[in-house]
Amino acid sequence: EVQLVESGGGLVQAGGSLRLSCAAPSGFTFDDYAVSWFRQAPGREREAVACIGDRSDGTYYVDSVKGRFTIFSDTAKNTVTLTMDSLKPEDTAVYYCAAAIPLFLRDQSPLWFRADLYDYWGQGTQVTVSS
Repeated sequence: EVQLVESGGGLVQAGGSLRLSCAAPSGFTFDDYAVSWFRQAPGREREAVACIGDRSDGTYYVDSVKGRFTIFSDTAKNTVTLTMDSLKPEDTAVYYCAAAIPLFLRDQSPLWFRADLYDYWGQGTQVTVSS
């Protein structure tokens, strides 16, 4: 079973920054997959935050994080990183990385935000933003 591993969560004040990293096990190459970050706050549904296509072909963001979050892939390290700037208390959640075979990204309106399309998940990392 493929288990992705997130790191980098923590506690930060509003306006601060954090960097989350997602690592894949040996033999699993992120360049072959769409990789996304999702988040889930207590009492709320899991929400897609950002996605990077296979071979870094395209990036997608939910409106609430555009201009503040950046997703990028490091092929040499086989990691996908989410940098989060200008953090707000409403960004508080457990953040998960997920990977999927990127067929859905070929559509005119890619369904990158649908959690059910992702086959591989991490355990999550807590991000808490204090006001």
